[in-house]
Order: sequence, then C-alpha cells, then structure tokens
Amino acid sequence: MNKNLTRFWRDDGGQDLVEYALLLSILAVAAVATLGTLAGSITTVWTNTNTQLSGS
Repeated sequence: MNKNLTRFWRDDGGQDLVEYALLLSILAVAAVATLGTLAGSITTVWTNTNTQLSGS
C-alpha cells in the first residue's frame, strides 16, 4: 500500500493537462469580462451614431 501511494505521489503524467485546463479557464473568464465591457462601449458608439444620423 505504501509503495502504491509513493508511486502515485511521484507520478506527474496528468500535470500538464491540469495546467492547460486551468490556463484555459482563466483565459475564458478574462475574455467574458472583456467582452462584457467591450459590448457596452460598442452599444454606446452605435447609439451615438444613430442619434447623430437621425438628427440630420
């Protein structure tokens, strides 16, 4: 039993996959936050453009 636990503790075969999954999840959260802010800015620009074109 002790040998199995030692071997399991030293085995790092899936470590890369876990690191890539964490990195991908962090990037996804950052993208969602950025797109939320960007969407508000784009809406403001289109609203202002629409208002100026309608007033002419």
